[in-house]
Amino acid sequence: MIAYLRGRVLAVTAETAIVDVNGIGYEIYCSGGAFRKITVGEIAELYTYLQVKEDGVTLFGFESPREKELFLKVTSVSGVGPKLGISVLTGMSADELTTAIATADVKRLSAAKGMGKKTAEKIVLELHGKISAAEVMSASEDAFTAKLHAAAMPVNAQDEEAVSALMGLGFTKNESVQAVQRARESGAKNTEEIIRKALQSSF
Repeated sequence: MIAYLRGRVLAVTAETAIVDVNGIGYEIYCSGGAFRKITVGEIAELYTYLQVKEDGVTLFGFESPREKELFLKVTSVSGVGPKLGISVLTGMSADELTTAIATADVKRLSAAKGMGKKTAEKIVLELHGKISAAEVMSASEDAFTAKLHAAAMPVNAQDEEAVSALMGLGFTKNESVQAVQRARESGAKNTEEIIRKALQSSF
């Protein structure tokens, strides 16, 4: 089983990344967290899950062992395949998924692409008791830290416009604010540059 890969990112699409490991290009379906961690032309480290079926082999990539563990928990639920599992972790972070399951937030889970209300309810029912208090506390602390970080960012009209544009593309408020801050730190000056660099740093 391929559990981990380290190599240079050759290309990315809306769902996958191609990573060159010693001359072999692996096509990997990536979570949102994994996409935010990689950059074309740079070395990437991804934790992976290999799905083997009669009609082919598919590789899924994650930013951390914890995110991969959550994926495995979600896909252990009957009716939830790897494609839906990766979709859930593209629509929300590991912390957000942990909190949604622990708080039985069916509405939040149902917002994931391809996820119906009944499937979301099934995930909550089967996994509610498998999410530990320590995981929930860790997710809450990380979210609180992110909010403090975002609140400390100087806000001006250009930044607000860029944040609104990124939220319109599907990013959360915290993700948008942090991406704009990284864009500012990398030298972006006007709104167009901020949005462009924010998107580059997020995928």
